Amino acid sequence: MAHGDAGAGGAQVTRQARAVRLGPRSLLALVLVSAVGAVAFTWPFLAPPDSTVNAHAQDAPWLFAGLLALLVAVVAATISESGLGAKAVAMLGVLAATGAALRPIGAGTAGIEPMFFLMVLSGRVLGPGFGFVLGSVTMFASALLTGGVGPWMPFQMLAMGWFTMGAGLLPGRDGLRGRAELALLAGYGFLAAFAYGTAMNMQGWPFLGAGTTTIAFDPAASVAENLASFAAYCLATSLGWDLGRAIVTVVLTVTLGPAVLRALRRATRRAAFETAVTFEDRGPVNRPT
Repeated sequence: MAHGDAGAGGAQVTRQARAVRLGPRSLLALVLVSAVGAVAFTWPFLAPPDSTVNAHAQDAPWLFAGLLALLVAVVAATISESGLGAKAVAMLGVLAATGAALRPIGAGTAGIEPMFFLMVLSGRVLGPGFGFVLGSVTMFASALLTGGVGPWMPFQMLAMGWFTMGAGLLPGRDGLRGRAELALLAGYGFLAAFAYGTAMNMQGWPFLGAGTTTIAFDPAASVAENLASFAAYCLATSLGWDLGRAIVTVVLTVTLGPAVLRALRRATRRAAFETAVTFEDRGPVNRPT
């Protein structure tokens, strides 16, 4: 049994169980989709000015969106086949529904998005494999709930999958507790909130089209010029939103984090994800005649 509620007072902490263990096949699928996703996000900086991709700058985001939707689904299915049992599916459903319900609370209000802190804590407790699936499913469910379905949705699913998976990859998962762990999670949440916003800016920026504004993506410009335009775009359009998201994530992690972490670890222990199901032969049963 994993004792995950021990505080910083010296209590012994043993290994925390994972809801999903990434096998070689699921790990390979995750690496491949992440590589494709990185290209899908950063292609404006990778394609030379005379490339065919730049000639279809307005079509590329749609093509990448369709490709990412298929790849994220494949990775989620692969991870599920590697050991996402009934108990893990039930927890996935509860957390995804909770995260999807939290997202509309601050929609349109200065980046107040409480779902991000829940993703950080869930990824921390349940591990990177479960975290990737949870982040992707939660963003998909919230998009359906809020009507935010469009070419940006697969990018959001992948970015949130990375966001939640990253929390599961943080060091000290089996031994770090108390204030030190909260500081680690709050710091990660702050930085990852900006990283998520920057990634989504990369997705939407090419849609502006050259000539619409001085900070739009220009297929004929150099990488340095486009980087400068993108930095100006981020400062002008999303810095305040990303800062609000980061601050809300930190505040909720520090204030609600201890209680949520205890609840998640208690649920994980009781679910006993890594305990194999066995059947005992009790011998012949004497039935009354």
